[in-house]
Amino acid sequence: MEPELSLSNAQLKARLTLAAIVVLVLGMAGAALIYAFVEDAAPEAIGYIVGDGLKYPIEPGQSKRYVRELERFGGKASVVFDEFGRWFGGLWQGRNLALTIAVLSISTAAGLMWFASGLQDDND
Repeated sequence: MEPELSLSNAQLKARLTLAAIVVLVLGMAGAALIYAFVEDAAPEAIGYIVGDGLKYPIEPGQSKRYVRELERFGGKASVVFDEFGRWFGGLWQGRNLALTIAVLSISTAAGLMWFASGLQDDND
C-alpha cells in the first residue's frame, strides 16, 4: 500500500511561503555577493577617443556611422533590435547581474506568496 501524496491547502501554503522566503534570502545573498565581488563589465568598443590623456571607448550605439550602416542594411527595426540586444545582454554582465538577480528573486518570491495567499483554507 502506497502512502497518500496529497497535501492539504494549509500544508501547501506553508511550503509555498517557506519556498518564497528561501528564494528571497538566497537570491538577495547571491546578488549582494555578486555586487560586492564583481566589477562592472567593460563596454564593447568599436574605437576610442583620446582626450586629456585618457582614452574613452566608443560604443557601437554611439557611432553615427555604425547606426547608419545598420539602418541601411536592416532598416529602423534593425537599429531598435540592436539597441534592445545590447541592453538585454548588459543585464547579465558585471554589477547589472546583481540587480537582475535581485529583481528576479523578489519577483519569484512575490509570485509564490501571491499564489499561496490565493489558496482556500481547508475549512471552506
